[in-house]
Amino acid sequence: MKNRRGFLKLTAAAGAGAYLTSKSGLWPSVFAEIPGGTLPPDVIPKFVTPLVIPPAMPRSASDATTDHYTIGVRQFAQQILPARLPQTTVWSYGSLTDDRSFNYPAFTIEATAQRTARVTWVNQLVDRRGNYLPHILPVDQTLHWANPPDGVTGRDRQGLDPEPYRGPVPIVTHLHGGHSPDHSDGFPEAWYLPAANNVPGGFARVGSWYNFFRAKFQTTWGGDWEPGSATFVYPNDQRPTTLWYHDHTLGMTRVNVYAGPAGFYLIRGGPGDLPPGVLPGPAPAIGDPPGMSYYEIPIVIQDRSFNANGSLFYPDNRAFFEGLQTGQLQIPFIPQPGCTGPSDVSPIWNPEFFGNTIVVNGRTWPYLEVEQRRYRFRFLNGCNSRFLILKLSRAGLSFWQVGADGGFLPAPGRLDQLLMGPAERADVIVDFTKVPVGTEIVLQNLGPDEPFGGGMPDADFDASGPNTTGLVMQFRVIPARSLDVSTPPELLWLPQQSVLPPATVTRQLSLNEAESETVLVDGHPGHGHRKHQPANLRLACGDPNALPFGPTQALLGTLTAAGEGNPLRWMHEITENPQAGAIEVWEIHNFTEDAHPIHIHLIQFEIIEREDANGLTRGPEAWETGPKDTMISFPGEIVRVKALFDRTGQYVWHCHIVEHEDNEMMRPYSVGPIQSPDDPFHGRADVSGVKF
Repeated sequence: MKNRRGFLKLTAAAGAGAYLTSKSGLWPSVFAEIPGGTLPPDVIPKFVTPLVIPPAMPRSASDATTDHYTIGVRQFAQQILPARLPQTTVWSYGSLTDDRSFNYPAFTIEATAQRTARVTWVNQLVDRRGNYLPHILPVDQTLHWANPPDGVTGRDRQGLDPEPYRGPVPIVTHLHGGHSPDHSDGFPEAWYLPAANNVPGGFARVGSWYNFFRAKFQTTWGGDWEPGSATFVYPNDQRPTTLWYHDHTLGMTRVNVYAGPAGFYLIRGGPGDLPPGVLPGPAPAIGDPPGMSYYEIPIVIQDRSFNANGSLFYPDNRAFFEGLQTGQLQIPFIPQPGCTGPSDVSPIWNPEFFGNTIVVNGRTWPYLEVEQRRYRFRFLNGCNSRFLILKLSRAGLSFWQVGADGGFLPAPGRLDQLLMGPAERADVIVDFTKVPVGTEIVLQNLGPDEPFGGGMPDADFDASGPNTTGLVMQFRVIPARSLDVSTPPELLWLPQQSVLPPATVTRQLSLNEAESETVLVDGHPGHGHRKHQPANLRLACGDPNALPFGPTQALLGTLTAAGEGNPLRWMHEITENPQAGAIEVWEIHNFTEDAHPIHIHLIQFEIIEREDANGLTRGPEAWETGPKDTMISFPGEIVRVKALFDRTGQYVWHCHIVEHEDNEMMRPYSVGPIQSPDDPFHGRADVSGVKF
């Protein structure tokens, strides 16, 4: 078991928030100035571009019960950097009824509680001639990934080709936090290629589960899925809340999402919502005239790196993670031989990635003019690996958090800082009413430029670069243009939520790290730690002082009888199989030395408690007392969550550090009878069986 940390408090205005001290162990700390790309972040002008407020996504039709959308994913150029710098090629979603709606981030889907949304998702990653477009980022084919070039017999399996994939790109969209039927959840093996003219012969055009879910959808809802598309149905039978949609393709999520496809999905209405005017508004809606003033604004924060020509930078070799030049990384990669057998180290995959530039709603370091009134911000941490700790630079100006992943909290909470793991959301009110006109306020990030394990900025880890990743955006205060009729946050009465009955099943699960089983190295900079003066790695077979190269994977798993982690891979048989209607506690033991944002599909759960190495327990933080679909598991701790599994089907749970997710830190689970796709080449291995 890894070295466990002590417990430490980080004070916020509403009280003390619990964090852990951290100096990451197996995963690396990075340089003070984050490397990456050929465009240094300090030459990018800050706060010169206005914040883009994503409009509402146009519908293709509506009827008595359902809103219909036809949404494609395309490649296009967009001005992400300030105007005098080059445009950036990105991917994103847009409505096929309006070409102007293609934007990064995508327009917001405005959904109504208890009213169905039916979306046809179309893979349009083709050029004007209808030929497929290759990926704009490096794809590692040695992971367990979608693997279309290996055909029907080899799809959704580990490959051996060390070169970046250049074929047609598979996609499948997941509504994060949605209470969705499994055929519409975006299962990672239900991907599909574009209906391109030139897909090579022998390629698998769809994933192992695509046709299974296609048939299941037809039986329930009617209609077929056209080539290069899938139609999903979202019942929206959950509390009003902030969801988001993004790609979820097996072994490719990190690069697909980094390329751009993601957008907000907001559910409104129903008995669990507040009437208009109580909270700041309005938000963008379909049919809004130009020049509307918005006081409810979704804000997605991401980190990216750029090249001087404006293109996105994402590492194309493992040497980047080690802080080495490519030629210095003198170890074998898949499929080369290692010390004790074939290498199990992937040549391109990086265990985490931290961009050196902050992008907000598709713009680097934007600004927003705010009136002297209250605003509602729906924050989303859309970073691949980065944990955020948000703070407003003006003394005394706080966040009033009213909601999280699954909807409203039991009561508003005043916070000086917002801790957000990747994929977490925070629904907050900021009151600028008494801030003098002309004041400029910076939204800061105190989180680290490295893997997060808890603790206090500058005491337990170095906060992000004060002139780069420590800056998020700027607010500029202007006079109020109209009367603010919203309720002061401290006086809000939020809709109450039901509490789940006691659980009947408790599952013991684990978070684990893996090092190489076949590659031993000398000169390794501290088990994967980057140093300011990186060492020259070399293969060291037979050296008694050599160390296993790592990290090679992060994995989920179960617990052994001895209380140790039992790591499992994606293709091992399902071990989590709740019965329909069951209420279960999942007890997640973190055997790693870093925090992981754990996301469970289908459900919203209650965080019950966390337990440290000494057996001391504490309840959820104030901002975690509402329903959640993503929670932070701290190193050396046990976190217990409780949920109702009320919809049968095939789902997944995973770490939302997407680099981890793409390399085995994701597991399937099934509610009710375990299903299998109609695919003779697909099958899960016995837990003791498969050697990768």
